[in-house]
Amino acid sequence: MKRLVPTTIFGLLLLFSCKKYVQKQEQNALEAEVTNGEWYVTGYEQNDSNITSAFSGYLFKFDANNTVTGTDGNVSVAGQWTDNIAARTITANFPGATAPLVYLNATWTITDSYTDSVSAKSVDTVNHTTNTLQLKKQ
Repeated sequence: MKRLVPTTIFGLLLLFSCKKYVQKQEQNALEAEVTNGEWYVTGYEQNDSNITSAFSGYLFKFDANNTVTGTDGNVSVAGQWTDNIAARTITANFPGATAPLVYLNATWTITDSYTDSVSAKSVDTVNHTTNTLQLKKQ
């Protein structure tokens, strides 16, 4: 009976280690997809208003160090991004940004994703808006 306890503990540690390993691999795969290439907005709705055209010309480059740059022509704005695989969210923040980049400052719940496109939704409880965003890789 004493032998079962160490074996059980070892099994639990192995299971926990495997789960952490799988989560890390998922994290690495997401990071590789997001940081490879530039992204552009193909759709943005704020409540029932379509404001996609406000993002016309913007390209977004996500980097592995959790920075993101939004560029429109010769103007670049730096921000940060973080992800949460378990919650299926990505949080973006462009400090001090004005429209339209300020509209991206939110925690976005991923509703659909592929290697070259993503759809997400955020709810702003302060401004009482529901936002939907579609991005496509260039």
